[in-house]
Amino acid sequence: MNAPHSEQVVVVTGASGGIGRAVARAYGARRAKVALLARGETGLAGAVHDVEAAGGRALAIPTDVADPEQVEAAAAEAEQTLGPIDIWVNVAFTSVFAPVSEISPAEFRRVTEVSYLGYVYATLSALRRMKSRNRGVIVQVGSALAYRGIPLQSAYCGSKHAIQGFNEALRCELLHERSGVRVTMVQMPAVNTPQFSWVRSRLPHHAQPVPPIFQPEVAARAVLYAADHPRRREYWVGASTAGTLAANAIAPGILDRYLARTGYASQQTDTPRDPDQPENLFTPADGAGGRDFGAHGIFDDQSRDRSAQLWASQHHGALGVAASLAAAAGAVAVFAGRNRR
Repeated sequence: MNAPHSEQVVVVTGASGGIGRAVARAYGARRAKVALLARGETGLAGAVHDVEAAGGRALAIPTDVADPEQVEAAAAEAEQTLGPIDIWVNVAFTSVFAPVSEISPAEFRRVTEVSYLGYVYATLSALRRMKSRNRGVIVQVGSALAYRGIPLQSAYCGSKHAIQGFNEALRCELLHERSGVRVTMVQMPAVNTPQFSWVRSRLPHHAQPVPPIFQPEVAARAVLYAADHPRRREYWVGASTAGTLAANAIAPGILDRYLARTGYASQQTDTPRDPDQPENLFTPADGAGGRDFGAHGIFDDQSRDRSAQLWASQHHGALGVAASLAAAAGAVAVFAGRNRR
């Protein structure tokens, strides 16, 4: 049985910025108790303020999710301070914007350790606690890029593909065990987060999300809905996500050529990249005394604050009934027309 929203204990990784920050704030508005895991002290302090200002209780736990011992210690501290964990949301990631040949083995390793193994370590820590109680929800924040690789983001795409496979395998095991623990994944579109201002980049121009771009609050609403309705294996946010996944399933070779032609320009603005922009690959961009980047990136004027496709993803049943009724009505109309002849 799920705890009332105001009593839920929620853990959010990557809570200092972007989608994680928006998710933490949304749970604060539910008056939940939220453990905030991230490396950046300034961003964590900002997240604590956001959660508490929204009405929740916040616990900041500085954590590098690439270290399984730190993750396990954070889980233990969250439960000792806030109570049994009801929901665990994995968001934390890092990346490198560059062609494959310009990314070093050490950079690939670091992206994989944070963006894939960080999810694995966090999921293991959550499972150690949830399985003994036979309840709990783990939400993996994914991406359309979990299915479809794009140029200049090989390290990130590889990590998201890995999460997809890991999560599917885990879900099958939990179903086999008839476990009360649920896992679900939310596949995101391009989102206006600070990552484009703090990931390591070797692009000539400032990196940008491929339009259409959505605000992080859209992503946060999708995560909360998924956590409330975790029997669905995954949710898609944005028509662009649905379109990308459909095109990749139907004509992946054509999509390869399309992305080869458009994928470089669509991921860069017209502004030259600042060679001194902060980087969060090995050290947090929002370290002690640094800047609090918050949830939003620099693309507010181009970003959407709602997604009709998200509603459709959340209401497959209602849409199926509506389609069936429409088909039945059409059949009746055709039959009646024939009888009048």
